[in-house]
Amino acid sequence: MSEERWILHADMDAFYASVEQRDDPRLKGKPVIIGATSERGVVSAASYEARKFGVRSAMPGFKARELCPKGVFLPGDMKKYASVSRQVHAIFRDFTDQIEPLALDEAFLDIGGSVNLFGSPLAIGKLLKQRVRTELDLAISVGIAPNKLVAKIACSKGKPDGLLLIRRSEIRALLDPLPLRALWGIGPKAGERLTASGFVTIRDLAESPVAALREVLGNHAEEIQKRARGIDDRPVNSGGKAKSIGEEATFSENVLSEEKVSAAITSHSEAVAARARRAGFRGKTVTLKVKLARRKTWGTKVVANHELFPVLSRQAKLPALSADAVEIRKVALGLWKKLDLKEAIRLLGVTLSDLEAEEAPRQLGLFDAPPAPGTAPTGASRSEILGKTMDAISERFGEGAISRAVGAVEKITQGDRLKMGQIEERDKK
Repeated sequence: MSEERWILHADMDAFYASVEQRDDPRLKGKPVIIGATSERGVVSAASYEARKFGVRSAMPGFKARELCPKGVFLPGDMKKYASVSRQVHAIFRDFTDQIEPLALDEAFLDIGGSVNLFGSPLAIGKLLKQRVRTELDLAISVGIAPNKLVAKIACSKGKPDGLLLIRRSEIRALLDPLPLRALWGIGPKAGERLTASGFVTIRDLAESPVAALREVLGNHAEEIQKRARGIDDRPVNSGGKAKSIGEEATFSENVLSEEKVSAAITSHSEAVAARARRAGFRGKTVTLKVKLARRKTWGTKVVANHELFPVLSRQAKLPALSADAVEIRKVALGLWKKLDLKEAIRLLGVTLSDLEAEEAPRQLGLFDAPPAPGTAPTGASRSEILGKTMDAISERFGEGAISRAVGAVEKITQGDRLKMGQIEERDKK
């Protein structure tokens, strides 16, 4: 790998909360918490002022209120955040077309080919930060290194509003003292096994005989040791696409009612389908996620951690690639019925995956006949094309201007979702 390979990792600081503070000067300096607008809701973002109290993303709302009773809790506006994200990415594209988005608020950029145009890697990082600050009035942290692994760690070490460049000769000095969990690929269980075996830092992984690592990590030992030594040959995948689009919500009260579950599945299916259509994707697989209301047990003891609830996940294939809410809902409801749960749940989610770019749009004819029995439809289904028409109407006149004629108990508006403690998942990249 040549020294000319430079990867920049850019991460917007407390993105959702920072956008709200920018747009409302009264919020500057205050502990702003996005999401968790109900006791059963979940934090999706927290300003640095709120983080000082221990508030973190994915934290239950009641816990966030315990830690930060004077926090400013806002429902969030994903449409606005997505719009700002597009503005940020437009700035990225002025430096390179080799961009791999990870989420609305972060991305990898391969800037090796940009050095001749903009100067040194450090100069590029400074200029990028300056433009985001000047044009959007937001802070962005930047890490620069010869590979993605080190660039991401460098970015996290420089937060907030940081800029850290790590040269090849400096990689081990950065990685060696870090705890095991700082290394990509070391999850909670692997971390526990490694700690029990005497490993404490990334240096321990880098310098251990691979045979000792293999006893703990099995076939992943060699790959983990390469990462511990700062070796990462992954390219910036600028042609990447979203792998899944999901929508989930924590109920304000535990639920087992068939009507409420059906209503939530309908709402999530509509939201997922609309997001897929906006992104130009259709999917093949539907996943239903359910979090039970009871806490997990360890032996005969109930786990005290409030976040540890059993999660069930089931998936099934659609008959064909689709971004049709009706089809997604039908499969998700079928998965729910197969679970045949007799206990209450606290969270439910629907995800569409195995995504492919959709075909060219087809005009919906008012008197089009459905496909003949036994033949596959061409292009989008009538219901899916209707969904696109509904998207356009909602875009112009606002959400709720039009909806499908479903039963009254199955209509959930965006406002209802927010009251339920809506979590809008980032599209997994």
